[in-house]
Amino acid sequence: MTNEQIKQLEQELWGAADELRANSKLTAAEYKDPVLGLILLRYAQNKFEEAKEGIAKNIPINPRTGEKRAITKDDFIGAGAMYLREKSQFDFLVNLPESADIADAVNEAMRLIEADYKDLQGILPKNYQDFDADLLRSLLRVFNKDSVKNISGDVFGRIYEFFLMKFSMSGAGAQEGGEFFTPPSLVQLIVNFIEPDHGVIHDPACGSGGMFVQTGHFIRNHTNKTINEAIRVYGTELKSNNVRLAKMNLAIHGIEGKIIESNSFYTNPHELTGQCDYVMANPPFNVKKIDKKKDYVKTDPRLPFGIPKADNGNYMWIQYFHSYLNEQGRAGFVMASSATDAGNSEKISGKSSSRPAMWM
Repeated sequence: MTNEQIKQLEQELWGAADELRANSKLTAAEYKDPVLGLILLRYAQNKFEEAKEGIAKNIPINPRTGEKRAITKDDFIGAGAMYLREKSQFDFLVNLPESADIADAVNEAMRLIEADYKDLQGILPKNYQDFDADLLRSLLRVFNKDSVKNISGDVFGRIYEFFLMKFSMSGAGAQEGGEFFTPPSLVQLIVNFIEPDHGVIHDPACGSGGMFVQTGHFIRNHTNKTINEAIRVYGTELKSNNVRLAKMNLAIHGIEGKIIESNSFYTNPHELTGQCDYVMANPPFNVKKIDKKKDYVKTDPRLPFGIPKADNGNYMWIQYFHSYLNEQGRAGFVMASSATDAGNSEKISGKSSSRPAMWM
């Protein structure tokens, strides 16, 4: 598909899905996760069918029996696709009779996928009973159009990101002190400056994982390696819902990574101090009332220049980014413009580092 065709498809799918929501009793926030779950399910079906065809061709014939062995889950994993049991396949759901409990069937599809994939356990939405049956069937049909059934994983990744952006603009899931979505154009700018093409990538305020996704695009376009050969991805995120969005986002883009739900002000769950090749982040600005009297904060090795006196977390974030880097590491991050006038205890003087950072 051309770029223009993809944009047209994104708008068409969003328009159809948003119209269905507008005629329902659901808020954008109630609608967001289940719709994104259906995009993941449709993507998984497409990858499954694509991989199944290739696997079948490459399985050798047993010389004793004259037959090919059965395709296994490991075959799909090797092909970079999710293995789907029959009842977790999009085709199965969309072809269920009108008399079937469609919400229960979609919930069961999500449970089956989680049972087969540890990284997705407890992540996929399973609240489709909140949807009117006609609404849910209509949504399944929206994502079952021929134009959707014939697209690749990369395009699905774009559609997922597009829906994230549209939901963020509608106010669905906006968080106090920050949001779950950073505009791709801003993330692309950071990625193009620091060129994260290898090693350990960390985002200690990862939201829905956009920094990792754009890094994946950069690696595809500028190296001969696959994403998971080139980088190891680590994210920390405070909000449970954002953790789920990030894990789904990585799954759709075929990126292996470890996302942990935790508060970066009081924990360092990945223990990556001094080990990162690249740090990228758009942390929540001006976070106030951080408990700087906690023992963890007072002894945190990520604060080598001391605990800032300013009643916000901006200078703590900047020190974290600096401390995560190895000697050749690079950082690119977004920060409130007010942080540029640091002085007094926040002014870093007499100490320097060769580790560069891009500050926006």
